[in-house]
Amino acid sequence: MVTPPAQPQVNIFSDSQQQTHFAEICNALYERELSSLAQQPISNISLLQRKLGGLRHHVKRAAYHFIHHTGPLSVDVHNASWQAKQSATCMGRRRDKDKTHQWFAQYARSGLPVVVYVKNIHGEYLELDSIDRIDTETQKLHSNKFGWFAMNGTHDIDLTSSNIRDHSTVGECVLLRPSNAIFSAACCGHTWNHKGRSQPRTLTLRELLLSGSINWKNFR
Repeated sequence: MVTPPAQPQVNIFSDSQQQTHFAEICNALYERELSSLAQQPISNISLLQRKLGGLRHHVKRAAYHFIHHTGPLSVDVHNASWQAKQSATCMGRRRDKDKTHQWFAQYARSGLPVVVYVKNIHGEYLELDSIDRIDTETQKLHSNKFGWFAMNGTHDIDLTSSNIRDHSTVGECVLLRPSNAIFSAACCGHTWNHKGRSQPRTLTLRELLLSGSINWKNFR
């Protein structure tokens, strides 16, 4: 009796290289997140347990976004990071309040990924955030980390915000109108100082998850 050939194992990935890359990205994310958690002054054991309990899900979800990315960015599987050519100067300096207001008045929605320009004593960078509230009466948007902005991008400073633990590191904040260049720079962690380009910063796991929800066709 002839034994039938073994059937290939069913997997969500199309080839072994994707599986290898997925595993490498997961390992890099686990190492980074566990190191970060070890350095945080967490006195609440239940909070630490919740963070560790959700880590597996968040890491796999972020790795999935890296593997299945269809936008303009390249992926560094060894460091679990996005890669793109860096501009000589920060594009967050160039902004048009009228066009920013027009865009957000038309397309703002809860959960929408956005980019915030940050300038402080260390330099400039762009950070991913998301809209969690919209006040149509006052024409303002609330982002999950940075708080309230006018739809033209102007920031309402709120020193009571619990999400910004060290306000001295934030400095100037501006909500930016979406563009390919702006989202690319934010996803890649590009930074600038008084000399020009600086070392990229490492994105938080929260930012990596946000980067996977960007609609690169129109940012809506």
